[in-house]
Amino acid sequence: MDASSAFKDCLPTSPETLLDKLTSLDISFTTHTHPPLRTVEDAKAFRGDLPGDLPGAHIKNLYLRDRKKRNFLVVAQEDRQIDLKSLGGQIGSDRLSFGSADRLFEMLGVRPGAVSPFTLINDPDHKVQLILDADLVGQSCLYAHPLVNDMTLGLSGADLLRFTAYTGHQPQLLSFA
Repeated sequence: MDASSAFKDCLPTSPETLLDKLTSLDISFTTHTHPPLRTVEDAKAFRGDLPGDLPGAHIKNLYLRDRKKRNFLVVAQEDRQIDLKSLGGQIGSDRLSFGSADRLFEMLGVRPGAVSPFTLINDPDHKVQLILDADLVGQSCLYAHPLVNDMTLGLSGADLLRFTAYTGHQPQLLSFA
């Protein structure tokens, strides 16, 4: 499934609408365009060709569901090892598994490869619980896709928290160390 800007008109919220919202919230960000990057490995390979790399925290995002049909968005530093069995215990959930592409689109309005904390703009009913790597909060710069996977935004951890507060999602902070 293509999650690039070529299909942004099929999304419930366009990247441009998201950028306008960030601007109206007085959230500073940088924008980077690049080829579609679906995985952490894709992103690392692409960044490997950039002079000087992009300083800051790069993230990974996992859309998960449990047996009780509760939905979770886990946002962590890209190199964190996340054991789904132990994570379930940490967040008070039973067995966790990855949500389907259809359910991802239904709940967060994006396709696989474009999941990020910005997708919470598409969850006004708060059906998805945000689990956030506590180490991201203090970052001066972290990077996330703005609803498509051929763009990346850089913003501070504090500004990410301002955005999630705007969406009404209170993150559960976890240490994954």
